[in-house]
Amino acid sequence: MPNNHKDIDVTDHKILQILQTHGRITNSELSKQLGMSPPPTLERVKKLERRGYIDKYVALVNPRKIGVTCFTYVEVTLIRHGSTPLERFKAAILKMDEVMECHHITGEADFLLKVATHDIPAYEEFIIHKLTALADVQHLKTLVVLSTIKQETRLPVTSKKE
Repeated sequence: MPNNHKDIDVTDHKILQILQTHGRITNSELSKQLGMSPPPTLERVKKLERRGYIDKYVALVNPRKIGVTCFTYVEVTLIRHGSTPLERFKAAILKMDEVMECHHITGEADFLLKVATHDIPAYEEFIIHKLTALADVQHLKTLVVLSTIKQETRLPVTSKKE
């Protein structure tokens, strides 16, 4: 994997690796794992945040505990292309809580959505009343997740020296 992050060092990479797995780790524990004292460790984390390497900190919620049992991937094809239909579609998707991810893609479809709903009837309501209600949507192809073998939130963070 190419190293496009030449402005951070091996210690910064280790910080990113640790924080992706243990986002609530204390600065004291992080500094111990790095073999550094707490003040420079905290400064490094703050620097990574300021420079945009760390976007945000979140809690990963167990979907079953909140009743979300249906995950789908939806390929969306628009009727026409151009900046206006694309911008309208993007703006509408940003307002839909069910859409966890939206990717503008190549291939037969224009977008790939990851959608989370409570169940199949809720998904049906979503596609009928929200997604296909959009003027620019021509075609949908839905892939329903039966089971999840691997779901990772960590990105591979490596440096040249590793």
